[in-house]
Amino acid sequence: MTVKYFSGLMAALMLLPVCAGAASLRAVLQKEQIDVLAQEQLVTSYKVNKKQKYPYFFPVNGPVSHASLTTETSEPFPHHRSLFFGCDRVNGGNYWQDSLRAGQIVSLEMKVEKAEGEEVVFTDTCEWRQPGKAPVLRDYRQITVSAPSDSVHVIDFQIRLVPLTALHIEKTNHSLFAARMVPELSAEKGGVLMNAAGDTNEAGTFGIVSPWCDYSGSRQGNTEGLAIFQHPENPCYPAPWFTRDYGFFSPTPLYWPPSDDGIRLQEGEELLLRYRVILHAGTAEEAGIPALFEAYTAGAASCGN
Repeated sequence: MTVKYFSGLMAALMLLPVCAGAASLRAVLQKEQIDVLAQEQLVTSYKVNKKQKYPYFFPVNGPVSHASLTTETSEPFPHHRSLFFGCDRVNGGNYWQDSLRAGQIVSLEMKVEKAEGEEVVFTDTCEWRQPGKAPVLRDYRQITVSAPSDSVHVIDFQIRLVPLTALHIEKTNHSLFAARMVPELSAEKGGVLMNAAGDTNEAGTFGIVSPWCDYSGSRQGNTEGLAIFQHPENPCYPAPWFTRDYGFFSPTPLYWPPSDDGIRLQEGEELLLRYRVILHAGTAEEAGIPALFEAYTAGAASCGN
């Protein structure tokens, strides 16, 4: 174990059991977004708009630079929207890319459930539909944001999927929770994508089962990163990862489904998925990402999992 790794691990362990150093946060409901601020610095905005393909988070700011770690749109796939949830090939609809006529995830009702404190909580109810057709799916989202330290911010994303009809999701790489990093932090520009086994970048992580992956890099003198944790109770845990050196990464079980037929759900057959996003200073090792993941799985970590 290197000195750098050990110091990062100890720093992570020290912040986990208590939240005495947690920053005070505010959630502000706007017409088409919810802004989350920590000590009056913007952490993220959750955006909804009837002209969008789906709701998404942007910016997703680093805790030190206060600049977005993710890109709202970028080549070669401009439909990737920062930090988002979607899926292609759902009952013939596309809720990931293409036109709105192919499918759209529409926010029906956003609510701020807890507006201030060491964590803020908001919810959103969404409908998956195509114009002129009955909706096929409704989802219920709960997002909890906390800032346990100046160098670590946390977004907990929980989504309950409720089919409104018999649902068939075919094999697809365009699926579920995903992040698209800014080009400056991508592996193509010198950043590092790393999984729990220490394998790196697209060559070492694509299609590999791992409970978490972290993307970090340096720009303008700051090293920061973003990690995605899969919750151990998610179906197909731990899912393989679809990763790209240009900055995209996603735990994507539907590209490697348990059946060649994909996944079928009956009307009302609910599916619960949970993820934790860590916005951190330093590399994955320096931020103590393995220890933060252990705390997440133990349910002890961040003041309100």
